[in-house]
Amino acid sequence: MANDSYLDKQWNLDKVQAPQAWQVTSGTPAILIAVLDTGIDREHEDLAGKVVADINFTDSPTSDDVYGHGTHVAGVIAALADNGVGVTGVGYSCRLLNVKVADDEGRCDGAAVAKGIIWATDSGADVINLSLFLTEPSLELAEAVDYAWSKGVVLVAAAGNYMGTHPIYPACYPNCMAVAATDDNDLLALWSSRGDWVDVAAPGANVYSTLPGDEYSYKSGTSIAAAHVSGEAGLLLAVTTDTNGNGKVNDEVRAKIEGSCDQIGIAGVGNGRINAFKAVN
Repeated sequence: MANDSYLDKQWNLDKVQAPQAWQVTSGTPAILIAVLDTGIDREHEDLAGKVVADINFTDSPTSDDVYGHGTHVAGVIAALADNGVGVTGVGYSCRLLNVKVADDEGRCDGAAVAKGIIWATDSGADVINLSLFLTEPSLELAEAVDYAWSKGVVLVAAAGNYMGTHPIYPACYPNCMAVAATDDNDLLALWSSRGDWVDVAAPGANVYSTLPGDEYSYKSGTSIAAAHVSGEAGLLLAVTTDTNGNGKVNDEVRAKIEGSCDQIGIAGVGNGRINAFKAVN
């Protein structure tokens, strides 16, 4: 169980009932969540020992996080519990793959993301978190998403911070879960993308998490919302069995996430805001 004294700045965890879900499971170290982002500070005090492998698909000289985005996302997903510092991740017992597909200024393209998805899949990822978004489709990216799904991977993607309903990629591909952002009042964030292609929502406004150099701060965006869903997927993988007899559970995990959402009356999101406690039960 996470140390409650470090949850006072994490309103987001209470909103999705993560502490209650941890009474059932916190995930396991066998579950690998790939973070396709700007890199991860693997030496961070709240992420120490979490990253089991990394790779760099950018022109940056390092797979470490210079920009800060990937480390923040990684903390939301799986920051350590009961270590006396910082924050607690939604799936804090899970481990991470650091897949750097965005450069040191946060820029990425479809080709790099596609390569990252394939590498993560072939490296044993159970969940792929895509806290990034492109405004134009990419055949290479779409094929990579389908490849990962066919191998049993759960793919979670940010819906984008564009306010309107214009499709964002890879989130709007059918084999990704597209995630919008809510605020601490359980309202859809004004800047969050929305539309009939958006599957779920999760906290994404002023969320406290890890930054490079043993730092912590608040960030907002559908990127942060997506990280909550990836952490929840990690929890579910620990308690979900193959009921379809196909050797994979990604379809069951996705159905549990979408089917256990709280219906809070937010327009432009298909299933409501996630509830980790309901999902694991």
